[in-house]
Amino acid sequence: MAQASIDDLDLVLMTMAKTIVDNADYFAHLDSIVGDGDFGYSLRNGWEVVLSDYDGFDHSSAGALLKKVGLTLTSKVGGVSGPIWGTAFLRGGVAAGDRTELAPEDVIAILRAAITGIMARGGASLGEKTLLDALVPATDSLEAAIGDPALQGDHGAAALQRAADVAVKAAEETKGMLAMRGRAAYTGERSIGSVDAGATAIGVILQAISAAWREKHGK
Repeated sequence: MAQASIDDLDLVLMTMAKTIVDNADYFAHLDSIVGDGDFGYSLRNGWEVVLSDYDGFDHSSAGALLKKVGLTLTSKVGGVSGPIWGTAFLRGGVAAGDRTELAPEDVIAILRAAITGIMARGGASLGEKTLLDALVPATDSLEAAIGDPALQGDHGAAALQRAADVAVKAAEETKGMLAMRGRAAYTGERSIGSVDAGATAIGVILQAISAAWREKHGK
């Protein structure tokens, strides 16, 4: 897996933003089954600002860019999602530092920092039916792929696709979990039988990023 540039980070963030905006209704519908139904719309509010203001963000380093996205989400996304997603990007930005090129190990460190931030901010752990139940397995998969000789030579396209597939499968498996965090936790056993909206969003986002990455690098 090769180094990723700021242009590559732009691709990831812009793909993420567009995917969230385009899927706001779907994510909100999933959230409405046992939650308050605002998840998709709250996220869209923040990521629409990221899209509109992105060219004016500080692109001098990966850390500066991620921190600006985090600050934007914190201030523009309502409900509990704003602090959680904002913290993820702020922590990821700290891990990225002033790098303008990201080695595969740097990407993993950024994702791990984001996960730690989400856990600290939301008080959530694995198995509690949150986005962590898709994000953590996907990160584990990506980390394992770094040392897999079978997944080298395509700028990480195969590794990223594998991680995206892991996220989708893991999100589907939240259907059998009891919600322990957020509004869904108040529904008790009624939360069993439906997927978690946040975990599903992670799967959808990673599939979109994988497709965009493969289009750019996997030829």
